[in-house]
Amino acid sequence: MNMMTEDKHTGVTTLPMRGMRGMIADNMRRSLDEAAQLTHHADCDVTELLATKARLASQDIKVSVEDLIAQAVITTLESHPALNGRVEDKEIHLYDQAHLSLAMALPDNLLVAPAIFNAGEMSLLERSTARKELAQRARSGKLSVNEMTGGTFTLSNLGLSRVRHFTPIINRPQIAILGIGETGLRPWVMPDGSIQARKIMGLSLTFDHRAVDGAPAANFLSALCTLIEQG
Repeated sequence: MNMMTEDKHTGVTTLPMRGMRGMIADNMRRSLDEAAQLTHHADCDVTELLATKARLASQDIKVSVEDLIAQAVITTLESHPALNGRVEDKEIHLYDQAHLSLAMALPDNLLVAPAIFNAGEMSLLERSTARKELAQRARSGKLSVNEMTGGTFTLSNLGLSRVRHFTPIINRPQIAILGIGETGLRPWVMPDGSIQARKIMGLSLTFDHRAVDGAPAANFLSALCTLIEQG
């Protein structure tokens, strides 16, 4: 229930941080308090990926850019498993399966990140359907506690904004979160040395330095960009 109050004399609107908002705020604060958070940024050419999306649409297979990025993330985690896990009780727990959390905005500016479990076992279309169903249940308040807390890696998508890079807060106790930023047409140096106008996306990887060093995290982000650029 929204308990927002407005004092017309002072022009101040008060919104108590309790209920779900309070829980989310507490978890974010604890995440910053407990994890040694560091963010790597990269630019990624998504021209071919957008072409793949258009090609699939022409075959009546409608998936989002986030669905395609999620596919690339899951594939990259298979060869960089150190980022697919959680830090709990001063222990690093790495998972064979990617339980992919997806940050979602709800009414009243609430943000939740429920998980698609065993996301790597699904096809692209199955995972896209699961994402849509998860979003629908999130809006109706029907998410389970396990869905809210059981993820091993998170995607946070600001691609529709003008924010190119940012520093997403780790979805505690997970090891890492990938922020998807704005995509824009920019000059890009091609492998043959020519310069072309390409669709460039900003990506931001925040990771817990207690569990992963900077170089392996950079290798993950570089490998992810390489895979995305292949379309």
